[in-house]
Amino acid sequence: MPLKAVLFDMDGVIVDTEPLHRKAYNKMFDDLGIQVSDELYESFTGYSTKKVSKTLIEKYDLKYNIDELNTWKRKYFKQYFDNDLDFDLLPGVRNLIQNYFENGLKLVLASSASMNTINWVFEKFELNHYFCGKISGDTLNESKPHPEIFILAAEIANEKKEDCLVIEDSTNGILAAHSAEIFCVAYKSEHSKNQNYDKADLVISDYSDIEFAKISKYF
Repeated sequence: MPLKAVLFDMDGVIVDTEPLHRKAYNKMFDDLGIQVSDELYESFTGYSTKKVSKTLIEKYDLKYNIDELNTWKRKYFKQYFDNDLDFDLLPGVRNLIQNYFENGLKLVLASSASMNTINWVFEKFELNHYFCGKISGDTLNESKPHPEIFILAAEIANEKKEDCLVIEDSTNGILAAHSAEIFCVAYKSEHSKNQNYDKADLVISDYSDIEFAKISKYF
């Protein structure tokens, strides 16, 4: 069957908000008076803010609820988002999005980020008109590596799973796509460290390698 829809992760695939998230989380950790190891922090990759907050509350016995921590962290994130002059789309991703769009593919954003963050990114870089749908992991019952988000994204595209492609950069996202039984391209870049690509169907480091004419041979 031909490729008909592409399901994009956002962080580490379209933009690299990780440095902004890390600064925001570290500021919140300082406020809370907790020390989070690099190993624990890296395990959060692909998690929604809600799931990170839940994990922190349980691990450190914090006297705050999930919504309070989410609001706390997002306040700092927005400050960094608005003021970081180096924040931009990842190399080649705009050309890839345009290439898919011009070839008639349906594009759906399936990200663990909050819808606020998704909308900030899409408005800043004028991406809305390319996508037929956007999903935030914060609105779902399960986080990656659970396949819920990609199953729903395929439904939003109104296409069969075997006609869809996922582009991911994190272990949790790749596992989610694998569990959903959707072909997964892992984007390996300097921004995605200590991630496992074993369950990906294809691993690339340059988006020109998966332009429509090249990726179509897998479908």
